[in-house]
This record gives sequence, C-alpha cells and structure tokens, in this order.
Amino acid sequence: MIKVRTGTDSQILSVGGYQPARVVPNSEIVDRIDSTDEWIQQRTGIESRRFAAPDESVIDMATKACQQALDRAHLTMADIDTVIVATITYPFQAPSAATALVARLGNPQAAAFDINAACAGFCYGLGMASDFVRSGTSKHVLVVGVEKLSDFTDPDDRATAFIFADGAGAVIVGPSDHPGIGPTVWGSDADSRDAIVMNPSWNEFRNDAQGVKWPNISQQGQAVFRWAVFSMSKAGVRALEAAGVTPDQLDAFIPHQANVRIIETMAKEMKIPEKVIIAQDIRTSGNTSAASVPLAMSALLAEHPELHGGLALLIGYGAGLVYAGQVVQLPPKP
Repeated sequence: MIKVRTGTDSQILSVGGYQPARVVPNSEIVDRIDSTDEWIQQRTGIESRRFAAPDESVIDMATKACQQALDRAHLTMADIDTVIVATITYPFQAPSAATALVARLGNPQAAAFDINAACAGFCYGLGMASDFVRSGTSKHVLVVGVEKLSDFTDPDDRATAFIFADGAGAVIVGPSDHPGIGPTVWGSDADSRDAIVMNPSWNEFRNDAQGVKWPNISQQGQAVFRWAVFSMSKAGVRALEAAGVTPDQLDAFIPHQANVRIIETMAKEMKIPEKVIIAQDIRTSGNTSAASVPLAMSALLAEHPELHGGLALLIGYGAGLVYAGQVVQLPPKP
C-alpha cells in the first residue's frame, strides 16, 4: 500500500499574457472575403485581433507570457518542476514546444510536454496541473496556452479568415491550504470531430507538396455554434455543481473567446446573474484557441483588479469536439 499522502490543495498563483504588437482591424480582412466590418462584428463581436510578426514564434510569445506569470508569482524558473503547453500551431511534431520553452526559460530539467485539445487545451492542462500538485507529483506547474493561428488561417476563407488570431497566456499552479481549483468537468463529442479540422494532413502535403495547399483551419460554423451554446452551457452547470458553487456565488465567467453571441447565450442558459463580470476579450483579441482563456483572464484582471481572489467559472471548447471547465479562485494581486 502506498503510504505517502500530501493532503495538499492547489490554486492559481499568477497569470501572465502576451499579445503581438500588430493590431489587425476588420478593415484589413474584409476585402479578400467580400465582407464588412459591420457583418463581422454582428456575427462574432470581433473588432480587431493581433497577428504575430513573421519571425515571431510560438516559443517567443509563450516565453513572454510565462515570464510575466513568474514575476507576478515572485518565482523563478528554478521553482517550476513541470511545464504543460497547450497548442495546435507549434510547427514541429517533435520534440515538443514545452521542451523548447523550458530550455529558453532556463530550466531544461523540468518535466515538459504538450497537449492537443485545441481551444479546450488550457483548461485540460489546468486540470492536470491541479491534480499533479494535489497528488504531490509536482509543486509548481506552469500551464501555457499559445497559438500562432495566423500561420494556419486561409485569408480567403470567408468562414474563418476573420476569426483567428495569435497570442499566449500562462498560469502558475501551486500548493494551497484551501481548494483553489475545482474538479475538472471534461469530455468530447468525437462523432462530430469533423466540424472543425485542419486540412490537408501532413501526409497529403508531403506526398503532393506541389498540388496541395498548406494546412489551414476550416469549420462548420452553424454546427459548432449550436453545439457550443447548448452543450457547453450544460457542461458549465456541471462544473459549478462539481465545485459546490451556485451561479450567484461567481464573481466572473471566463469562457473560451469564440463568439460574443455564444458567450452571451451560454451565460443566459446557465442563469448567470448580471452582477457576474463576463470576459469578452474576443472583441479586440479574436479567437486565440488554447491561449484564449488565460489571455481573457489576464485582460479581465487588468480591467477589474477587484476580481483578484474571486471565484470564476472557466470553460474551453473546440476542435474534436472536446471541452473542459472548472471553477477556480482567481490569483491574488501580484
């Protein structure tokens, strides 16, 4: 029988975010897709987004978000024993983005791995990080969501060209004397996994590079919208119940930033009170997939510092179709 028992709870100690310098308004997108700024804002709420520079990599962006999280937690990379990177846009199958990141940050001995759960990736990673700390496997875990989606978006695709963007967000999960991260509610609707895809496959590209386009993301917009609105609101309710929290006890709701209409409908379906502050970072950040939730958390705390230490419901969902969510105590003031 294993006799070691830590009895440790977990919490988010800090959050960091990074967005590239280049702001891309809808006016730069619309001509190639025969659309308008008004149409994009009406359908999604997006006014602008950020694109990384051509020579700015996933690792460059993640490094800046991580350093901010470390500084805010008053820790150094030497204090981090595990790094989890959620991404679908690191352009190497192996070795992982996480190993590149720990080498860049200065602790190449840390455990490091990537996860591919698309827009739900950060919440997947946060759930694992909490379990690692609570079990004693890790003491401090750096969880990163980072994407350079501009590299995998077709600027001529009217269904997706205006949606996706670039950025990175990171949190540090560490020990706590009280529960700071609720149980993770997660799952998938894999029968509908073709609703969001990145095509063509690397095999197709390798076998016919002259005749096959570079892989880009495509999606069945209406199908994804319906699934997100009705299935994710139910998942959010389950996450609240798993944490023993009612909607009126929340201070913030921080969902994946996919579409303002989805966010508003989910909040209504879950009966989230008007007093709860809802993240709508998508308006100026676009959809940054795995980076979406931590970036929205960082932006919300910058705008509403009174939320530090408050309760928030997080939920991410995307390609797969996969989802994950949990109730968390937001990090304390730096």
